[in-house]
Amino acid sequence: FHQLSSCFISGVDDNLWSIYDVNSKFSRVSKHGGALGIYLGKVRALNSDIRGFKNSSGGVIPWIRLYNDTAVAVDQLGKRKGGATVTLDIWHKDFYEFVELRTNNGDDRRKAHDIFPAISVPNIFMERMLARENFTLFDPHEILAVKGYSLEDYFDTEDEKEFTKRYLECEQDPNLHGIEVPALDMMKKIMRSAVETGTPFIFFRDTVNAANPNKHAGMIYASNLCHEIAQNVGFTNLAEEIINEDGTITTKTNTGDMVTCNLNSISLGRISDEELEENIALQIRMLDNVISINQAPVPESRMTSDKYRAIGLGTSGYHHYLVNHDIQWESDEHIEVADKLFENIAYYSIKASMELAKEKGAYPAFKGSEWETGEYFTRRGYTSDRWKQLASNVAKYGIRNGYLMAVAPTGSTSNIANTTAGIDPIFKKFFIEEKKGSFTPKTAPDLN
Repeated sequence: FHQLSSCFISGVDDNLWSIYDVNSKFSRVSKHGGALGIYLGKVRALNSDIRGFKNSSGGVIPWIRLYNDTAVAVDQLGKRKGGATVTLDIWHKDFYEFVELRTNNGDDRRKAHDIFPAISVPNIFMERMLARENFTLFDPHEILAVKGYSLEDYFDTEDEKEFTKRYLECEQDPNLHGIEVPALDMMKKIMRSAVETGTPFIFFRDTVNAANPNKHAGMIYASNLCHEIAQNVGFTNLAEEIINEDGTITTKTNTGDMVTCNLNSISLGRISDEELEENIALQIRMLDNVISINQAPVPESRMTSDKYRAIGLGTSGYHHYLVNHDIQWESDEHIEVADKLFENIAYYSIKASMELAKEKGAYPAFKGSEWETGEYFTRRGYTSDRWKQLASNVAKYGIRNGYLMAVAPTGSTSNIANTTAGIDPIFKKFFIEEKKGSFTPKTAPDLN
């Protein structure tokens, strides 16, 4: 289909139209070989009210089962089944059922064995857990009805604790029917499920949003299936349906950001440090071209792609690189090398994207971003002369891509390139990998 993106993320609003709209989008993404991240944190909890009728809602689980069935039904040409991760906030009342989605005990009608659950965790939860304190679970629909705001729309940074302020407000409000539970018990539930099923994934929302260079244009609610993409996620809603005189129907929607990411990795095990800058410049240009020639499966993904021109330059062959440079994995020297290498990759990537902006223009949402203000660089302590020069060039000429780097797993592509996967270490010199009935022998690179 000439559809060149693998990663998509969509937000579900708390209404029936949005739930089924995302399901329809998921089917189109899956048909074209993509996997979807779905954020469900706005959907009301089990026994919440619907149109004023108490105890009416079935919670998020039935909708996750709907997405699960779509993943199985719309596979990728029979080669692999559709993939979706569903993210829920850890303070959502359906937390306990959600964490056990893939386990084999309990009512199988409330399970979804083909979906990858992910939990969105704010800093306050980890702080309470470490202090062995209680944590309160809420229904997002009830918070909106009583408080007039959506708790999930806020996050904490080092300077502003906007989420914590509102969370404490909710805890103190007698009109909200929160459930208080020990934070440690919740973490034990997560760990028990992780041992049994490998899920849920953990998504640290405050960390991600604090680092987001495009805070001015939106917020990051969830990640994709492999959890390396962090970009603004939006919600699409029905505006109106118009019946035309010729018998056709026009549907108008208010669109939100549907994340699309195009990924590519530097094969560190096959490249010298001297070749790094030239190669990265080529890869950034190539990935930017992918946005221009790509055929998006869903119109919102096309619009979001054009708005941020997001790309994800990653690395594979990282342990291969360390071996080539005689560096032990478990050493202090390794930490220094990692810091220097990835700072260089960041520098060359940003420089290449800035040069592209000179040639083709900055991404449309650049104005007001942390790229423009220079906050992106100071937040990361990039204050040396070369970084200061680059920051002033970015402010002057813009940057072509609103999001630039992401380390993808590269399980298959690294195998083809005979190098190590992503940033993972070599666990065995030789092993056989089994995937859906096929057996692939794998070796550490460069063995005779």
